Amino acid sequence: QVQLVESGGGLVQAGGSLRLSCAASGRTLSNYVMGWFRQAPGKEREFVAGISWSGGSTKYTDSVKGRFTISRDNAKNTVYLQMNSLKPEDTAAYYCNTIKSIAGSSPGRAWGQGTQVTVSS
Repeated sequence: QVQLVESGGGLVQAGGSLRLSCAASGRTLSNYVMGWFRQAPGKEREFVAGISWSGGSTKYTDSVKGRFTISRDNAKNTVYLQMNSLKPEDTAAYYCNTIKSIAGSSPGRAWGQGTQVTVSS
C-alpha cells in the first residue's frame, strides 16, 4: 500500500501561485499513474489532474487547464501540482492518489490527509 502525504497548501490572494507536493512512502511511485483531486466544503471530491507513470502524458479538468501543471520526479518519489492564476473557486482541500488512468479513474482506496488551499478575492 502506498502512503501519501500532501503538502504546500496555504492562503493566497487571487492571481497568486502555490506548488503542492505529494510524497510517497511504502512503494515507489514510478509504478503508478498519479492524480490530484480536490474537495471543496459541501461538494464531492473531484478530479483535477493526472500524469502517466513516465510523466509523458497529462490530463486536466477543464476548469484548471492552462493554469495548473502536474509533474513528477520519480527519483524523489514525489508528484507536484503547480497552481498559477489561482481563483477563489480553487479553494479546497487537495489530495493526491494513485489512479488507473490519467483521466482520474479508480483512485486508490486510501487517501492522505490532504493539504488546504484557500484563495481570497
